[in-house]
Amino acid sequence: MFSNLFLKSFRILLLPFSILYWAGIAIRNWFYDRGYSKSATFGLPLICVGNLSVGGTGKSPMVEYLVRLLHEQFKTATLSRGYKRKTKGYALADAQSTALEIGDEPMQFHLKFPEVPVAVGEERIVAIPQLLHDRPDTQVIVLDDAFQHRAVKAGLNILLTDYSNLYTRDFYLPTGDLRDLKSGARRAQIIIVTKCPPDLDTKKRNAIIAELKPLPEQEVFFTTIEYGQLYQIMGQKVPPPSLDTEVLLVTGIANPKPLEKYLLQYCKSYNLQSYADHHIFTIDDLKDIRRKFDDLDAPGKIILTTEKDAVRLSKFSNEIADWPFFVIPVRHRFLFQQEAQFNARVINFIKEFTPQTSTYGKKK
Repeated sequence: MFSNLFLKSFRILLLPFSILYWAGIAIRNWFYDRGYSKSATFGLPLICVGNLSVGGTGKSPMVEYLVRLLHEQFKTATLSRGYKRKTKGYALADAQSTALEIGDEPMQFHLKFPEVPVAVGEERIVAIPQLLHDRPDTQVIVLDDAFQHRAVKAGLNILLTDYSNLYTRDFYLPTGDLRDLKSGARRAQIIIVTKCPPDLDTKKRNAIIAELKPLPEQEVFFTTIEYGQLYQIMGQKVPPPSLDTEVLLVTGIANPKPLEKYLLQYCKSYNLQSYADHHIFTIDDLKDIRRKFDDLDAPGKIILTTEKDAVRLSKFSNEIADWPFFVIPVRHRFLFQQEAQFNARVINFIKEFTPQTSTYGKKK
């Protein structure tokens, strides 16, 4: 409690830097809005998944949702930055790829959908032509976390905002979490309020829509987090956990609170070993995790982590061969029976796309 109050007070002291940050992104967006800086378009459907803040809105599960929706009907590929990878430039995932080479989230996509091309590249405007060169049969590209990268203009922008921290109530870095202008929400065709309570009522839904003030052509959807069945991908095989199982939760994600809340319903108690978002685990971290796990005084106990964290921990498969390591998958579930409406909106965008709009490579 004290640490949270201290952090909030400290961030308020950074308000002058937030004003400078706001000025910088306002100028940058002004150049794009006025056409002085150009946004390239490409001759195929681009679907952008992003947000206005830093981390924690559910971008990765939404990319997975879209890939699951599209890849059997269209030749689908994904393109990410590859945050915190140890390499630079463009790369296409293959059988030898690791999370250190392409990033944890792209590696997660690659493992879950091995038949779908997964590429990374800091400069999307450069990476897209390289991806199309490598996979010329690609029909649609899902751009992960690219909403603020205006050098490329996607045909369908899906903007995510966390129910517990709507962008309308947030402030700019470093005082708040916003990394783009609130007015940037106007560039989205779809706004999704994520991580909603599963029992969200219509009155609260309408109040949020009124607060977001969507444009007439914008659609607003609501999703909740849905956790799947725990599965074991490494370590000593043990029976599935029960309500009496003691859990050590190991996370390196931006916002573990929804998972922590879920665990309180799933088991009688849990212990947390938390790291920063996209944390690169070391052998010393492994020793800390093992020490904390050994200290748990319970006949039945497991280590639980997220799919994204599991990708980064997999390099220690030999070291944790005898650990009871479980993974919990996460998915978006649409509320208010909106799933069919959302799916139709995405698929119709692809089917109705006209490829004559490409401006990449043209002189301005």
